[in-house]
Amino acid sequence: MKLSSELTLGYIPYLNCIPFFHHLKKNGFCGQFVTGVPSELNLRLQQGQLDVSPSSSFEYARNWRNYLLLPGHSISSIGKVKSVLLFSPVELMELSDRQIAITGESATSVNLLRIIFREFYHLENVTDVVPNVPIETLIKQKKPALLIGDRALQLASQLPSGMKVFDLGEIWYQYTGLPFVFALWMIDLSSLHKFPIALADLGQQLLLSREQLLKEPYPLATIIAEDVGLAAQTIVDYWQTIDYRLDEEHLQGVQLFFRLCKKYQLLDEEPELNFLD
Repeated sequence: MKLSSELTLGYIPYLNCIPFFHHLKKNGFCGQFVTGVPSELNLRLQQGQLDVSPSSSFEYARNWRNYLLLPGHSISSIGKVKSVLLFSPVELMELSDRQIAITGESATSVNLLRIIFREFYHLENVTDVVPNVPIETLIKQKKPALLIGDRALQLASQLPSGMKVFDLGEIWYQYTGLPFVFALWMIDLSSLHKFPIALADLGQQLLLSREQLLKEPYPLATIIAEDVGLAAQTIVDYWQTIDYRLDEEHLQGVQLFFRLCKKYQLLDEEPELNFLD
């Protein structure tokens, strides 16, 4: 359990989260960051070790009674997302009876892939497994695999010969016409009475942070480009591709995703969307 006297906030060390966090303390946030990939932060939220975090939308659906959603913020795409990619030596329709290597870092992306195969391509016999070797190794061996985050961006920029790449955000949008919400900002219900003011202020702090970075993205992109092995322009284009809002159309998209997860027995029930007032 949390023993901290200040708000603990989950931090995903992916490029797509930088606009939320880079200027956050400058805009009044006084808590502490806890770093982890989405699956790690999901677990920390479940165990009550975080007060609030951007986390897999699928995690909200699994345990929605334990959380409130922070209004207005998400990590979404309207079309291409550029960092949730299926690499394959063949077209998607040719993946019948194949096994897909998947990431263990994100429950949302994995279940989106399952929905795409079943609902959009009517492939019921595609299986998936988390491998015990780096996914990049399998992709270079021309095996189909799902890769997310900065690693997906990096590999797509140097696509191995003979491999095709499919953007899951783009496929979702082509078939639904709706945004896909990869992550929501989730609040542990037990934290609400401990940090009411900090949680009430957080939404505006996040908004200001991302607006300030996206207004002048090149200085920071130039600094971090070498560390992540990407061109500064690629990083800026990526930040401008991600949709950080959570409006009515996004909510329609996430509700459709949850409905399809229920249809294919990936969820036991469709969750209610409960927001911080």
